[in-house]
Amino acid sequence: MSEEEKLLKEAKKLAWEDRLLHKNWKVRNEANIDLAALCDSISDPKDTRLRDFGPLFRKTVADSNAPVQEKALDALIAFLRAVDADAGRYAKEVCDAIVAKCLTGRPKTVEKAQAVFMLWVELEAVDNFLDAMEKAIKNKVAKAVVPAIDVMFQALSEFGGKVVPPKRILKMLPELFDHQDQNVRASSKGLTLELCRWIGKDPVKSILFEKMRDTMKKELEAELVNVTGTAKPTRKIR
Repeated sequence: MSEEEKLLKEAKKLAWEDRLLHKNWKVRNEANIDLAALCDSISDPKDTRLRDFGPLFRKTVADSNAPVQEKALDALIAFLRAVDADAGRYAKEVCDAIVAKCLTGRPKTVEKAQAVFMLWVELEAVDNFLDAMEKAIKNKVAKAVVPAIDVMFQALSEFGGKVVPPKRILKMLPELFDHQDQNVRASSKGLTLELCRWIGKDPVKSILFEKMRDTMKKELEAELVNVTGTAKPTRKIR
């Protein structure tokens, strides 16, 4: 048995926190894989083991090793599928850690981060989710802003305006329309059109249009013609 195999075997005897935050990345990687498998095997959301894991994710999702960080997000997704709304008490710190460390990562990392946000909404932690999005859209790196807008679009589109409060999203939009990055502006336009499907064109126009540049107004007016009817949610909270 090689030294590395010995290390990995010995590490399995350690407490979860020691494994997940171990100085050797391979130990951390394996710990996240094992944790995901364990969470997948738990069918009772009141299982006491889940309580021990909740506080660990704010550290694991901030792993400096990209492949390990992805495995940490996989473990978090498995955890959020296993728990119930009680886990919402960890939402704030975990959402903040993801905004700080995951939204500028590899495409797969960003995708998994967005899946995590959607699961928090499903677990009724929508306020924590939107608080985190308010921070995310202020990121100096445009690459981190687009996924935040896109996941708000996804949450509103799937859960609907009764679960995801449109007014909170509306308040975030004016500063995004003036963003220097065209991808941010394009995503913001898509989110605005989605808001119109849930609360109607007039409320959206009355709040946003006075704060918008004329070119953006014209672009939106042209697309609003195609927005019809009221939308229906496709996903429920737990």
